[in-house]
Amino acid sequence: MSLEILKMRLKRLQEQLKERAMDAVLITNAINRAYISGFVGTAGYAIITQEDAFLLTDFRYTQQAKKQAPCFKVMQFEGKPYKALQERLHQSGVKALGFEDNTVTYAQYRDFEKELNVETLIPVRDLLTGLRQVKDGNEIAKMRKAANIGDRAFSHILKFIKVGMTEREVALELEFFMKRSGATALAFDTIVVSGTRSALPHGQPTQKKIEFGDLVTMDFGCVYEGYCSDMTRTVGMGRLDDTQRKIYNVVWEAQESALAQLGSGKTGKEVDRIARDIIEGNGYGKCFGHGLGHAVGREVHENPRLSPLGEDVLKPGMVVTIEPGIYVEDFGGVRIEDMVVITEDGIENLTSSPKDLILV
Repeated sequence: MSLEILKMRLKRLQEQLKERAMDAVLITNAINRAYISGFVGTAGYAIITQEDAFLLTDFRYTQQAKKQAPCFKVMQFEGKPYKALQERLHQSGVKALGFEDNTVTYAQYRDFEKELNVETLIPVRDLLTGLRQVKDGNEIAKMRKAANIGDRAFSHILKFIKVGMTEREVALELEFFMKRSGATALAFDTIVVSGTRSALPHGQPTQKKIEFGDLVTMDFGCVYEGYCSDMTRTVGMGRLDDTQRKIYNVVWEAQESALAQLGSGKTGKEVDRIARDIIEGNGYGKCFGHGLGHAVGREVHENPRLSPLGEDVLKPGMVVTIEPGIYVEDFGGVRIEDMVVITEDGIENLTSSPKDLILV
């Protein structure tokens, strides 16, 4: 990650501290810590004041932190970290300290109260996650690469999947392929569901064998250099009946309509309504029980959300999914999902896999 990007992120956070009248913020969440500092080790505490930035870690990560976090003064602690944290906060004159209430446990909060010796602990709520919503060019490039790995995995699985295979076999092959292709991790547990089980939006793959005439939904993603991808495709095994085909076409129409009207300035609920109207108009409104999509970044589920409750306005640089679905209990379901970047004049779709109905 470039030094200029890290400097810009740190400056934006320090400006927020001044606006919120906070002397400093303590970052303990690993994802937020990596975002703001560049340090990706598994142990460490970042303290950012209005003027300075410190990264406290133990012997295992000191050398790594010095290389990865050039904007931070790296300090090594031994044993429990609270004494070192308290000393650093005292030396910086911190009285009002922000903390990540979205991820800090109650036990950690009590430790902060007891050990840090500051006057006020202030929940920062969406401070860090808010900064992460709009991606820079470097982040989008990594997500473009992650999405490309997913596209190639889908092309591969179309040649691999056969009637008689289990859902788990297909899921494992997707996972192996993504890791062989450069992914450092899975973005989430791979979903492969078939037949009546395709009506489970987040069903986990089982030893069920894939049968002729099944709908098979595959929802998968990977991590590339810290950034996630997320895509879903549904295919048919050999032959589908008229109802299966209708459901597929309704979902496809809903997704394409939402993509066509997606853009900067719209709220999440407005885009959700575009797809939901089509699904409801075809009689399947009660079979679409989740939101249309969500933001993606260092985590696979971030804000803003595209749902009936999504009030946030979409902005250029946000990366979101568009994933309508229909799930008919004891029959089957379909979901189609792309990951897209909101741009100044529309969108860039990072997912290029075909969406016409594929029979394998």
